[in-house]
Amino acid sequence: MTGRPRRCQVCGVRPPAMREVPFCFDCWPGGPVTPPPCRKCGSTKDYYTSGLCARCHTHAPGERSPVWRLPGPLAPAVVVVDSCPDCHAWGVTGTYGWLCSACRSWRETHHHVDACRTCGQQVALDDQGSCRLCRKTRSLLAHDLGKRTSVVGLADANRHGQQLFFAGMWHREGHGTRPYIKKTVPPDLSLLQPVRYQQLVLWQLPRDLESGLRLGFPPPPDPAREAAWRQFIREFSHQHGWGINVTERTQRAIRMLLGMQDTPGAAIRASDVLPMSRIRHPVRPVLDVLAAAGMLADDRIPAVVRWFTVQTSTLPDEMRRELTVWFDIARKGSTIPPRFRPRSERTVRTQLSFALPTLRSWAHEHTSLREIGRNDVLAALPPSGAPRSCTLQGLRSIFRVLKARQLTFVNPTARISVPNPHPQAPGPIDLSALRAALDSEDPTRVALAALLAFHAVRIRQLCALRLADLRDGRLHVEDRVIPLAVPVRLRLTAYLTCRQRAWPNTANPHLFIHYRNANTTSAVTPYWIGKRLGMSAQSIRQDRILDEAHASNGDVRLICDLFGLSVAGAYRYTATVDRPGIADYETAP
Repeated sequence: MTGRPRRCQVCGVRPPAMREVPFCFDCWPGGPVTPPPCRKCGSTKDYYTSGLCARCHTHAPGERSPVWRLPGPLAPAVVVVDSCPDCHAWGVTGTYGWLCSACRSWRETHHHVDACRTCGQQVALDDQGSCRLCRKTRSLLAHDLGKRTSVVGLADANRHGQQLFFAGMWHREGHGTRPYIKKTVPPDLSLLQPVRYQQLVLWQLPRDLESGLRLGFPPPPDPAREAAWRQFIREFSHQHGWGINVTERTQRAIRMLLGMQDTPGAAIRASDVLPMSRIRHPVRPVLDVLAAAGMLADDRIPAVVRWFTVQTSTLPDEMRRELTVWFDIARKGSTIPPRFRPRSERTVRTQLSFALPTLRSWAHEHTSLREIGRNDVLAALPPSGAPRSCTLQGLRSIFRVLKARQLTFVNPTARISVPNPHPQAPGPIDLSALRAALDSEDPTRVALAALLAFHAVRIRQLCALRLADLRDGRLHVEDRVIPLAVPVRLRLTAYLTCRQRAWPNTANPHLFIHYRNANTTSAVTPYWIGKRLGMSAQSIRQDRILDEAHASNGDVRLICDLFGLSVAGAYRYTATVDRPGIADYETAP
């Protein structure tokens, strides 16, 4: 009989006895007639059609068949129910090939078939050589004891026999009318503390992460610590509004790092996290999670240190060692008398950049800064102007520290006075580029350009602005309150709408964010602002202040109140204004 069998012409429920006869054996004229045994398995019960029983026929109804829903005594007699051959659960039908749905999924993910090392039956096994029935028996015992499954051994759980059950009857809390009651043991977050010892290695070899993706990474040695990390990442991602993709990839990266540790439980080094980008795993979220948990050993070399090493690599060894002393004290400060306050990395980089051309010229004739005298400094200084003042500033910072640490006999820059150069007026800007930024289709670019062009907000203040600083049509910046112009309000409203649509769950409190810091709480950088504007942000701010200085006829008080400048800072702009009558007053007798 080919295709799906027809129904009996009498009862309309059972299939016909055979292809040539349109009646089933129960409705056979003059019957009922005893059906023959199955020609495939020899069974004398549950005959279906075409010489096959309901278990062997391909089209026999299973649990999804409408026969289950038919009324009367004829319907249940057609569906055959048996036990699963893998887990022996009673209640399976031919829907999944006489397997329960759980064992069918188990076979799809576990292809190795062999004798179970616990019970000995020939079924599909997991990586540890155990079948699904042995694992479920262990889960039942662990649940009764109130322990984790990993703590209970498979052999101990199956020593006194196995618990059989009905197919699809594993009860899960939270399904149905009863409320969900959590019965699992919560992860111990106190495990997220670095251990006090360290396992030293003979050779520090680089990790082949690409091979790990192909062959698999080693599992974490401590399942309890892995569970604690998983719970911590879930809570951290919920607080920072991460998406599912970022959360899962961060958990996967942490699991890889835990399996590759030489010292289990030690703090994870940042140098081990950075190569994860080669296999397309997130680096910044992983570093943020490790830092929040206190498990990050930040061994990264700061950018200013790498820059210092490159810039001083061509100098003599003695001169380079002396500059290293100044560099460390300038960055970190010193509590040893004479004390020094630490300088910012930008200040240190600027001072060394001013002095480097002179230091490189001295390196041709001198090997140490102890050989430098006052005449050498005077000969190396530029003739006048800003280059002379900046060069002396860089050299004076270096020799002042070296003299205090007794690395030089004298300070050759002492008592050399150079007048400060006259501040130059800001140069003109490209007004067509500014108009393009104000009328752009990018809401972020438009909002940045409006705050700079209308209110001349400082760049560092623009980076640090928070959502709470924008309220009631005013911008609260440090100790100033700036009433926003109407065009600025409209542009900020459009940007806030775009921000909410792009990152509705972000926990970043800053006003301006982008796709890289939306999952963090860090602020944007001045470099990002300039790149988003397509022009110098500082030039827009200076042009706005200069325009106000000319419009107010050089009113210093007004410039200071509007833009938060000091009197000396405002004088740079007001000095460019030609005020009528001032020249006549100065020349009057």
